Amino acid sequence: MKQTLRLFMVAALAGILTLGGYKLFVESNDVSIISETETPSFIPVNYSNNAMSSAGIDFTEAAEKTVNAVVHVKNKTITTQPRSMMEYFSGRGVPREMVGSGSGVIISADGYIVTNNHVIANASELSVTLNNNKTYSAELVGTDPKTDIALIKLKSNEEFPYVPFGNSNDVKLGEWVLAVGNPFNLTSTVTAGIISAKARDLNEFDGNPQSFIQTDAAVNRGNSGGALVNTRGELIGINTAITSETGSYVGYSFAVPSNNARKVIEDIMEYGNVQRGILGITGGTLNSAVANQIGVDETEGVYVGGVEKGSGAEKGGLKEGDIITELDGYKVSKFSDLSGYLGSKRPNDVVDVTVLRNGKVKHIPVTLIKLETLEIDDLGLEVKNANASELNNRGLSNGVIVTRPITREMSQYNLTGTVITKINDENVNNIDDVRRIISNRDYNSPIKMTFVDNQGQLNSFIFR
Repeated sequence: MKQTLRLFMVAALAGILTLGGYKLFVESNDVSIISETETPSFIPVNYSNNAMSSAGIDFTEAAEKTVNAVVHVKNKTITTQPRSMMEYFSGRGVPREMVGSGSGVIISADGYIVTNNHVIANASELSVTLNNNKTYSAELVGTDPKTDIALIKLKSNEEFPYVPFGNSNDVKLGEWVLAVGNPFNLTSTVTAGIISAKARDLNEFDGNPQSFIQTDAAVNRGNSGGALVNTRGELIGINTAITSETGSYVGYSFAVPSNNARKVIEDIMEYGNVQRGILGITGGTLNSAVANQIGVDETEGVYVGGVEKGSGAEKGGLKEGDIITELDGYKVSKFSDLSGYLGSKRPNDVVDVTVLRNGKVKHIPVTLIKLETLEIDDLGLEVKNANASELNNRGLSNGVIVTRPITREMSQYNLTGTVITKINDENVNNIDDVRRIISNRDYNSPIKMTFVDNQGQLNSFIFR
């Protein structure tokens, strides 16, 4: 017993000596003191979930303002389904009704609604359901397939809640936004995200430059035509597209900027079609590779590769080799910045163009000219009017110029820049002649297109 007690006392004493030595020689007693003017090297985690409210951001007001003005649009179309090969080749069949749906935004108290063109395309009947479950008939006012914007109106004399327009040019990267719509027939759905990018071009190489606002707010099928609003409840975009391999949202959604959508619908209401203003230049986005190729130091902006004769750019004094860096004080980093800003302008508007020329900054006022083009669906081509200088350079007295192919089939023939002089052996002087000839032709007969290619050779295509 005594031996056991002795061993216990020895073990206890050894433990006390070991702990005391550690405290004395190993563990530091230094204390770090951080003054009010210093920043600690660590960031404490806030579990109170008050980050938004402390920054003054409140989504509830914007959601309440918006949700009653975003509607569910249903589109009834009639399609003909052939029952046999004979009906297929003759174009006959059994008519069948199909129903599609999307979203729309009421933009005025009298019931005008902006939505996407693809939401209401080929509609034989339109109906609109509000957040209060009331359903109304609607009529189509006009569309613009290029921007994928359409304007419809409720058939009612009531006053409706609506969303005011905001200035999409002023949105900032990282700014909070809400997407409001009707995905998967789930009415009045609100999702939140931030502005991920501006002036995003999804079809950079198809000759139809776009300028979308990109967000990470969840957008799915049925959200098309819905509202993208800021935290003040102002409309800054019309939700239009997603990029996805699955067909559902994977983190990227895209909206037509509100300034562009507003300009399109105002043109439709005033003119019946969209009035597009252009500078009258050709060129492209600068980057390191392009800068090395053309021998400049700048890697941001739009390089002016050519100036159209008689255009506002020529009259204002823009020159080949200029680098456009701003429009009306808004930064231009790439071509979609330029096309997006001009998409909110009209012919005869004056734009202050900031350029770099030989290393010096110049401000040049340019009056926009009207872009006069026509899409010829039967030929798969878009054409524009040719001026006298363009025709004289080719030794021609008449014709319209091909601006771009609009079908995959025609894109393989490299017809951009060629001059169409005749259609069905009739002289073509302008796009009005093209429209008249195509409209008056027998739709069962082929179309003969006579044109002069970029090498000056006369050719003919026959489209059946």
